[in-house]
Amino acid sequence: MSRMDELAERVERLLLRHEELKRTNTLLQQELEAVKAERDSLRARLGAARTRIDALLERLPADPPVEDRA
Repeated sequence: MSRMDELAERVERLLLRHEELKRTNTLLQQELEAVKAERDSLRARLGAARTRIDALLERLPADPPVEDRA
């Protein structure tokens, strides 16, 4: 195999690897966007839950006076 053939083969392998990495990168970017969307949704749900809990806490009666049981 001539030096030129070896070089051409290496270039072909590099091009294939480059394409694989581009596809992987695209998939990882899509997955990242999905995870970000899920995170944002969970944050919104957490905020809503906190608001509901705060509202329930406001409805609780004040602490009753402490009785001396001694």
